[in-house]
Amino acid sequence: MTDTRTSHIATLEREAEKLRKINAALMSRVERSTDQQLNAFSLFETAIALDQQVRDRTQQLKQVLQSLEKTNGRLLQAKQQAEAASSLKSSVLVSVTHDLLQPLNAARLTLSALTEMVSEPKGVVLTDQIDRSLATLEDMLRTLLDISKLDAGVLKPEFGPVAIASLFEPLQQEFSPTATKRNLSLRIMPSSGVVRSDPLMLRRILQNLLANALRYTQRGSVLMGCRTRGDNISIEVHDTGPGIPEAQREAIFVEFQRGDASAGDKAGIGLGLSIVRRFANVLGHDIRLTSRPGQGSIFSVTLPRTADPVAIPAREQASVDYRYGGMEGAKILLIENDLSSAEGLASLLEKWGCDVAVTISKTEALERIRALDGVPDAIIADLHLDNGETGIEAVDVIRNEIKTGVPAIIVTADHSAKAASDVSAFGHELLKKPIKPAEMRSLLSFLLAAEQPATRL
Repeated sequence: MTDTRTSHIATLEREAEKLRKINAALMSRVERSTDQQLNAFSLFETAIALDQQVRDRTQQLKQVLQSLEKTNGRLLQAKQQAEAASSLKSSVLVSVTHDLLQPLNAARLTLSALTEMVSEPKGVVLTDQIDRSLATLEDMLRTLLDISKLDAGVLKPEFGPVAIASLFEPLQQEFSPTATKRNLSLRIMPSSGVVRSDPLMLRRILQNLLANALRYTQRGSVLMGCRTRGDNISIEVHDTGPGIPEAQREAIFVEFQRGDASAGDKAGIGLGLSIVRRFANVLGHDIRLTSRPGQGSIFSVTLPRTADPVAIPAREQASVDYRYGGMEGAKILLIENDLSSAEGLASLLEKWGCDVAVTISKTEALERIRALDGVPDAIIADLHLDNGETGIEAVDVIRNEIKTGVPAIIVTADHSAKAASDVSAFGHELLKKPIKPAEMRSLLSFLLAAEQPATRL
């Protein structure tokens, strides 16, 4: 009985243990199921929250994009306004340059005609004084206009290879008369170097350095030459002037600051070296000054050398015939809308023996040619005529009318690179106002030398 009872208890215990295991398994399954339901609910809540965040971010992005579009629109409008303002500045400065130089050009031409009529020594002295005053005024206007253009941001460098010889030779011709008048020796040493710069700005730098040296040198000499310094070339201007004290060496590069006025020409007003520094800064060229008071100064501009080829013009200015032949009886068609300039230039041409027909537009020039059945030996035309016409167009129309490639000289007070490029593209000669009579005479003589006499206008 006892064994049976013991066996029965053992059986019950095994079943109880089995039930506990089943219960534990069931509880574990229930717990897992509950966890899974909780996780799914949590994920559902998270998904809803993320969806709302995405909606919020999308709305924020839309607002940002709309703001960017408005900002871009304002920036575009500001850019267009800035470009319009820059264009206006450029056109205003060109117009101001033209308007300021026109009367100066007329005065220089009239004075040149008057000079050839004056023979008395006192009259010659007076005309020389007037000529010097006009030259000073011209230099001041050019410098002030250059400064204005730089400040306005409308004068920008056009870099390219520049043969130093192409600058040195004209500078020798330009400043030799000044040196002779001041009883100074001017030497500009030849150079075969080629540098990278803007030719017009570099020429202005060298012009001002030479003019400054000649102005303040009372006796002795002025020398300009080159030194090779590694990958650079240094163009130096030496003078035997009074020198510059160390305390003044920075001040002389500031507008309207001069050296000792008693030491040189009182015509200067202290703009030459200012424009030198301004141009050098725009070009990235280094300007240096060394000086010993009582012994002289050395100004130098350092430029990068280049092996790039230099375009050689079809005819260099140096090839102009300076004997002034072939002027007598030459038939010149002058197209100039500024009456003062036209009268001055016509008077000067007539003094040289030319037969001049003065017109103010291409239409009038054509009417004059048709009425008189004449063919000019040369045409001199202002670049900017009235009603948007240009001298280039006028020359082209006249050549087509007379079926002859008559040589043409375009004159202008527009000193921009675009004006020079436009004239060069048509193969015409360019003279800038105020016109230098000697330059006009030599160039016209050269052009007429190979031309046949034309029917009288």
